[in-house]
Amino acid sequence: MNTYFSINMPAWKFVRNTLVVSCAGLFPLLLLYIALTPGFGALLLESGPAFSRFLRQVVTNGLPVVFAVNYVSFFLFAVSTAKKREAAVPARILLIDLPARVVIFVLLHGIIYFISADWFGSFGGDHWQALQVVGPTLVRSAFFENISGVYLYATLVSALPLYATVIDSSLERCSGRWEWLRGLVCKLPGKLGPILLALVFFAIFTLALTGAAAVIMKLQSVWI
Repeated sequence: MNTYFSINMPAWKFVRNTLVVSCAGLFPLLLLYIALTPGFGALLLESGPAFSRFLRQVVTNGLPVVFAVNYVSFFLFAVSTAKKREAAVPARILLIDLPARVVIFVLLHGIIYFISADWFGSFGGDHWQALQVVGPTLVRSAFFENISGVYLYATLVSALPLYATVIDSSLERCSGRWEWLRGLVCKLPGKLGPILLALVFFAIFTLALTGAAAVIMKLQSVWI
């Protein structure tokens, strides 16, 4: 993490590295989603318009969302580690990163859907309809039932090393009432402990995102 994401490196390298990680997380999951969706792969191969719309959706929605989430997370990490002492990575990064991920993921979906109604005539060109589908889409994404689920879990690729690094550093310095946790994690081989805890934090993010989407749906039903 420190090697590839530092505020001391040129901005274009930071952006490049973020883009590489974003693509590395996104494209394999896209292939998995296509393989798991009956008839979807055949449709893309046989229909030029269907493939074009799919590619447009990935380029204008998926990649920007994944890149933005990753960039903010990596930037927070880089800024925090630049001020660190004795190789300590502040655990408060997680407290900032989790809500930031939820807000960025939801907000960008809304903005991109809204713009798509104008630029591509998506959702029948209806801005309100575009915003209405954000909540249901994000709720289903947690279950990998739509392409937004691909975008959601693509961010896991960046979350794991980031969270594992922060957790590992924090456990090395923890004491007092958290000593039991370090003892428990140390019993696991290698870095398995921090990785498992990183997965727990990502699960919390997924639950928070689903809850936020459910609240959006509830508010929409009240307003309508």
